[in-house]
Amino acid sequence: MTAALTVYSATFMRYSLAVTPQNYLLFACHFINECSQLTQGYRFVNWHYWGGKEKAAQGALADVKDKVVEAGEKVQAAVSK
Repeated sequence: MTAALTVYSATFMRYSLAVTPQNYLLFACHFINECSQLTQGYRFVNWHYWGGKEKAAQGALADVKDKVVEAGEKVQAAVSK
């Protein structure tokens, strides 16, 4: 869907300026949509193909390790009392 909307927005950006009188508001709407779709496409490729999933998993693993160490310290402090 993102690819289709990217092509659609690019095409109609051109047509919004080709009509007489030129429709700058329509051009702006399609320009914003084009930028949004390109951003979504980048996010999709980054997540699925450029290691986004693995980076998120590593970050979550590091958070869990930190929490385990913190919990261990609390247990040690409670037991030593």
